[in-house]
Amino acid sequence: MVWDVGSGQAIHTLKGHDDEILDVCFNAAGTRIATASADGTSRVYQTDTGSNQAILAGHEGEISKVTFNPMGSKVLTASSDKTAIVWEAETGDCLQKLEGHSDEIFSCAFNYDGDAIITGSKDNTCRVWKC
Repeated sequence: MVWDVGSGQAIHTLKGHDDEILDVCFNAAGTRIATASADGTSRVYQTDTGSNQAILAGHEGEISKVTFNPMGSKVLTASSDKTAIVWEAETGDCLQKLEGHSDEIFSCAFNYDGDAIITGSKDNTCRVWKC
């Protein structure tokens, strides 16, 4: 749900996932919300309407982490399928699949410029990727 923190009133209920939501984030402008779910999908919603803008489907396991790049144009997801994927935030198109970890990826982030990614895995390694 999206809440008005001033009044404490619910504004929108974000719907669409078939399993628990494991992570959620806003883009820097606060205009979009991305969710990560155990159902293996991520979704991008419009903050002002609560409408589902894009479904990010392509992982073969639950998605444990989601984040926007600094510009808000891309979404990064990390999954138990040992991959991270970079998505176009508006359309949900897969832009880049990051493969190389030997176990689940639990953490991911863009750098400040949005041209590099770091992932952290249960395989006890972190990897830095160029995007």
